[in-house]
Amino acid sequence: MSRSWRPRAPLRNGACDDEPDDAQPAQLFTRAARIRGSGPAEPGPAAASRAARRSALEGPDGPDAFDELDALDGVTDLTALAPADARALSKPLFERLDALEEGTPEYSYVRNTLVELNPALVRHAAGRLHIRRESWEDVMQVGTVGLIKAINRFDPTRGVEFTTYALPTITGEIKRYFRDHVWAVRVPRRQQELRLTLRTAGSALEQELGRPPTCAELAEHLGIEAGDVDRGLQAANGYRATSLDAPVDDGDPADALADHVRFDDEELERVENLTALGPLVAALPERERTIITLRFGHDMSQSRIGAELGISQMHVSRLLNRALTRLRAQLTRD
Repeated sequence: MSRSWRPRAPLRNGACDDEPDDAQPAQLFTRAARIRGSGPAEPGPAAASRAARRSALEGPDGPDAFDELDALDGVTDLTALAPADARALSKPLFERLDALEEGTPEYSYVRNTLVELNPALVRHAAGRLHIRRESWEDVMQVGTVGLIKAINRFDPTRGVEFTTYALPTITGEIKRYFRDHVWAVRVPRRQQELRLTLRTAGSALEQELGRPPTCAELAEHLGIEAGDVDRGLQAANGYRATSLDAPVDDGDPADALADHVRFDDEELERVENLTALGPLVAALPERERTIITLRFGHDMSQSRIGAELGISQMHVSRLLNRALTRLRAQLTRD
């Protein structure tokens, strides 16, 4: 049982700005009626819509506060409600949802109403992740899926605010989307499209040939150059980053990719440099040799070296510069 909400001005406006944020649902409905004004009842489809809504929202004991939800018909797009109003309306809706059987039209109607009330949670979760503008529409759709999951799983009897429960669920759904669908590096759009074409053609040819196709076979099948196939296959490597904990080709989990990746270790380079300069450092005067060792071998600050040797930091700086000048001269001479 779906329903289209016509865009209108937010509920919180005009003469109603002075209403408290913690207004109860009945107060909100009264406020809505005040904004809309009175008028004759709408005949035909509008009356049928109100009857359907009442059937979904009324509890088993008959009309309750939701009987006044008719006041919202001519007031607002639910997605534009102020967050405080959305929270106040959501609480009794969750109580009603908890009493309905999942899969019924009434359940779907109440759940869809909750989805329309809470898009601000999706925008908030996406905003915290600093989403690029071009990805915003997709992310909002994915975040709405997370919102629906949160609504389905939420238990109002646990005493937890829906906002507190929903945000981690929505954020997790968005992060999974980026993990599974976003390129690890920036690849030109043409190559992204070529990758999809190659994947489709590759699957079709593999079924036809009974084996993975070669680059030449893919190129012939698609009517493109072999070089374009190579570039498309290389672009596929940028689609998803590989974990450094992933096993290498032999599949041994103890043999991780990180064990085969070269990286720079500044500490190791420092030790190697000192070892290579060992004979030249040994030829320095004792105090300069000590300062070089403490500064570059033990990573001590000049002030700490001064405290160790009983001299000022300025004196350490002069001795250090003198020692480095001598080492440079020796290296140049050699």
